Amino acid sequence: MTLSPTTTNQILDVMARSSGCSLEDIVFACPGLTWNQVFLEVDHLSRKGQVCLTLQRPGHYVVTPSTTVKGLS
Repeated sequence: MTLSPTTTNQILDVMARSSGCSLEDIVFACPGLTWNQVFLEVDHLSRKGQVCLTLQRPGHYVVTPSTTVKGLS
């Protein structure tokens, strides 16, 4: 039986290949995930400090890997 990567792993893999991408880019790169799954996981990763969300223009955010992780000081 082959285990599929977790939602977190799939998103972090996309982030590792990119210096920054939109939520839509992540959805297209992870065809097994819904937009809602990507949104919820990016929200979770952002709150943990693993990714940063930057407003590019109204309604459009760029997701980038975080350089620091919150709570590890």
